[in-house]
Amino acid sequence: MPVTAAILTIGNEVVSGDVANTNAVWLAQRLESLGVRVVLTAAVPDEIDTIAEFVRRERGHVDHLVVTGGLGGTPDDLTREALAEAFSVKQKEIEDLAADLRARFPKSPDYAARWAQLPDGARALKNPEGGAPGFVIENVYVLPGLPSEMEAMFDLYAEEFRGDQPIAKWRRSYRTRESDIVNVLSGATVRWPQVRIGSYPRFDEDGPEVEVVLKSADASALAEAVAWLEPSLELAARR
Repeated sequence: MPVTAAILTIGNEVVSGDVANTNAVWLAQRLESLGVRVVLTAAVPDEIDTIAEFVRRERGHVDHLVVTGGLGGTPDDLTREALAEAFSVKQKEIEDLAADLRARFPKSPDYAARWAQLPDGARALKNPEGGAPGFVIENVYVLPGLPSEMEAMFDLYAEEFRGDQPIAKWRRSYRTRESDIVNVLSGATVRWPQVRIGSYPRFDEDGPEVEVVLKSADASALAEAVAWLEPSLELAARR
């Protein structure tokens, strides 16, 4: 069975559309490169009950649940509290982590030390590009929301996510309509069920175009599908 993951982005600004959810895009691509199939992405507001409910409901359906956002020190940064509620545990100060944060941020030592109040049983994750540490509790990884910090932290622990096989990808665009190639795509889906096949149409001044994307952790199946599909798509697109 493939390794699976879900991605949860926390933040009122993401849910409202004020900020694009670039973290989910980056994480999905990075996880796939490690052989992890992302089966769900979601965004929720900065509400303890909402976050906790999502984590309780979804963490049992995947191998990894990756959460980003809400680890700073402002009033809407509630992720530590929400994860403690999700696991029905109290928050507990990790003493050596608090001491390190106080030393690193001497101008605001007590403010920084609050970042060490993690759910009981959590393991702290280092933040190479910032202050607030992330943490992991059971199969839930919690990372910062700031993209530069999130990416650096994820890369530091990336090997903990790696699946048995990376997910390979093939993509190509054709000057055609989906209706002209749907039978070809359907035929490939039947022949190679282990290959995910997607088609993404767009229309511009030069006419219609469809991008076809194939993904699979089975390299031989992907190669076979591409070898069969590519000439068939080219022929269909010329009609």
